[in-house]
Amino acid sequence: MPSFASSASYTIKARHILGVAGIAMTVGLVGCSNNEQAGGAEGDAASGDAQNIELLNVSYDVARDFYKDYNPMFVEHYKAEHPDANVNIKQSHGGSSKQALSVANGLQADVATMNQGSDIELLEKKGLVASDWESKFPDNAVPFTSTIVFLVRKDNPKQINDWQDLTKAGTEIVMANPKVTGNGRYAFLGAYGYGLHAFNNEEAPAKDYVKSLLKNVKVYENGGRAATTTFVQRGIGDVLITFENEANLAANQFGAGQVDIVYPKYSIKSESPVAVVNTVTDKKGTTEAATEYLNYLWSEPAQQLAADLYLRPSVASVLEKNSDKLPPVETFRPNDTFGSWDEIMSTYFSDGGVFDQLAVNAPQ
Repeated sequence: MPSFASSASYTIKARHILGVAGIAMTVGLVGCSNNEQAGGAEGDAASGDAQNIELLNVSYDVARDFYKDYNPMFVEHYKAEHPDANVNIKQSHGGSSKQALSVANGLQADVATMNQGSDIELLEKKGLVASDWESKFPDNAVPFTSTIVFLVRKDNPKQINDWQDLTKAGTEIVMANPKVTGNGRYAFLGAYGYGLHAFNNEEAPAKDYVKSLLKNVKVYENGGRAATTTFVQRGIGDVLITFENEANLAANQFGAGQVDIVYPKYSIKSESPVAVVNTVTDKKGTTEAATEYLNYLWSEPAQQLAADLYLRPSVASVLEKNSDKLPPVETFRPNDTFGSWDEIMSTYFSDGGVFDQLAVNAPQ
């Protein structure tokens, strides 16, 4: 998705955002938790019963709302294409990197739908995902993107309008833990990228800025949805740094009338790559169904569903059609600014890395 220039920040009041009907902001997992494996699928496929197909999608936590609605849409599509087959989708949600580690350690995922490239790259290095996974689907296997925004209290009493306001004395920030979650990493890299942008790519003042911001972090949560719950339901903090889609869903559901969304002028683009876990699907005989499951993410109905849930569709025509709810934001790709995901993880999020150096009481 191309970046869009913007000369002014956007503040969207929760009461002015159209609600998305039928979306439950639940903390529970759909189908199975990240400590459960979908039972019976391997046995069905291995026994040659092609009539019943079970797929396990291991995904990041704030994607649960999208896949909760996408799965029945795909099941209907698959049934129309394969009348004699029945497909059942199970879900596992949690912090993106924890989920990737679960798959690497044996969780029998048919597909991995993560929120940063390093998580799929980990599975590639383990030999679980094809080395050319990015070329298997359109847009480098990224069906939709998001960006980092701020969720603030109603009427924005702390007057938080852009990144620099997050360093104000007395401002309490809630964010996901960058050590273990993609949400937190994008938030940290978004702040760092803003610092480089504001200070002409000079590292020292950018680091000083990020250090000042991190001093204001009240809570590092273990996932994006947990951070939302802490901010909205528990009432902790003045601002939540999170994905655009998560902020909008919170504003329209259990935080309706209590929070506003602030769009910074310049922010980071988050990409949500997907891949078939071939070592699992080849054994189960589900490779074709798993591939269809991911391919359908680029269909117009699925892309519109993404837009309805405030994810930015990779199909340009659908994105343009939804520009009223997804306002233009000037964004940068983390790989263009910070290098490959291997370099990012090693430099910024390894033990003793840049995040640990800059954060006060950095979470482990």
